Amino acid sequence: MQYMLIMRSNDEALAASQEIPFEQIIEAMGKYNESLVQAGVLVAGEGLSDATEGFVVDFTAEPPLVTDGPYGETKELFNGFWILEVASREEAAEWAKRCPLGPGSKLEVRRIHSTEDFPADNEWIKKEEGWREEAARRATTAERA
Repeated sequence: MQYMLIMRSNDEALAASQEIPFEQIIEAMGKYNESLVQAGVLVAGEGLSDATEGFVVDFTAEPPLVTDGPYGETKELFNGFWILEVASREEAAEWAKRCPLGPGSKLEVRRIHSTEDFPADNEWIKKEEGWREEAARRATTAERA
């Protein structure tokens, strides 16, 4: 089963990270990522750009309203993610606890649905499986190029 580890930080965490040499942060994250790869559990993972480069699409209005970042209060910013393929919720929690984050940071851990979670005879689920197969073929073709 797959789980997404969603890295969230608040102002305290962002301020604390400014006190640590950037190379130290990169090394700690690099070692963590390397351990995920060596264990064979890392499916994907990315860090995100600063919130000032992003935007929010708010669907409470019609048409939806697009607002540039930053987004006002920074109680929790979504800063990056990992997707892990593990055997259980408990294994996902163990990997999450090893992440080198400090005070003011959190990892939200959520299971990712698979097509088995939905009715197999549903037209859209069948299409989804086809889209995933096509995306995998394109990725394989791009790797060969």
